[in-house]
Amino acid sequence: MRRFKLIGFFICCLIGFLSCKEEIKTVKPITITFKKEGHLSIVKKGTDSIIATFDIEIADTEYEQQTGLMYRKRMDDNQAMLFVFPRSEPRSFYMKNTQISLDIIYFDAELELVSIQANTKPFDETSLPSEGIAKYVLEINAGLSEQIRLTKGDLIEYSVSKN
Repeated sequence: MRRFKLIGFFICCLIGFLSCKEEIKTVKPITITFKKEGHLSIVKKGTDSIIATFDIEIADTEYEQQTGLMYRKRMDDNQAMLFVFPRSEPRSFYMKNTQISLDIIYFDAELELVSIQANTKPFDETSLPSEGIAKYVLEINAGLSEQIRLTKGDLIEYSVSKN
């Protein structure tokens, strides 16, 4: 009798073991897509010539400003992110968790170009400061600022889309 109980116990354990499946959990990557919130033009210093236009996503909350373009895999050349800060002060950005190379362009309260940090390195946590006081920061794909020949003093004009 004791032998049958022992065999029964092992059979129950075996059935229990075989019926337990290891649950495999998969984590789906987060895909953040561009959300057009406005339009921006860059005007050449001293002229009325528009040298570039972009659809913009606006980062004007603390969370949006801290996150920026992190975790994005790509951005079209006609797209950009405009950071709008409440105050003018020296600014500094870095590329933590940012997968795409960018040109980071700093503008003062009068919307005039102060400085450019061109061709940034993805994932680099090195500080990329402005060369002066800035209230606005524009992020575009790396190399575009050189391609459109941006220089200090160029201006931006932007409008926010009505939802």
